[in-house]
Amino acid sequence: MHYVSIDLETTGTNPARHQIIEFGAIIENTNKNTDLQNLPRFKRIVKHPEYTGQAFAFNLNARIFQELVQPTGAAQFCEAPELAQQFKDFLLNNGYETDEGKDYVRILAAGKNFAAFDLAFLKNLPNWRDHIRISQQILDPAMYYINFKEDQKLPSLEECKRRAGFEDVTVSHDALDDALDVVRLLRQHY
Repeated sequence: MHYVSIDLETTGTNPARHQIIEFGAIIENTNKNTDLQNLPRFKRIVKHPEYTGQAFAFNLNARIFQELVQPTGAAQFCEAPELAQQFKDFLLNNGYETDEGKDYVRILAAGKNFAAFDLAFLKNLPNWRDHIRISQQILDPAMYYINFKEDQKLPSLEECKRRAGFEDVTVSHDALDDALDVVRLLRQHY
């Protein structure tokens, strides 16, 4: 089975008002034992003419804004309307195909809180549904790490990492790093 672990960094929590500023994705094939460092990766810092958001999100993502102001050459950038096409091209270059007779690629997505958070932002992204369709089934690693007797909500990514026994439970809030953490958490169960 193939899935794509996706994580976003945004300027806030409201998908109707706030913006995606970083997109990270990793393709996983559960039938192969590919070294984590060799998995196909896609990452973009997303540029906008203006940024609207919440102070905590700007602070949390200060490194992204620093890269926008003073590019180091380490990051790839795109405009918001270009992201979906670039991501689709990445998928096509890594074995995915468009649905028969259609121009979009359908994927099984994975991510911590992807269904409740990231997906709403992606649906508001220009051209997203022209290029990408997300399966209704979404993998969230929290289901493997919930304690149904004690938890009042799904565990955070940090708590999932702690319960999985990871040495480093820090959440970097780098879209690609966090997408990789989801793969690492899910791999413990296949």
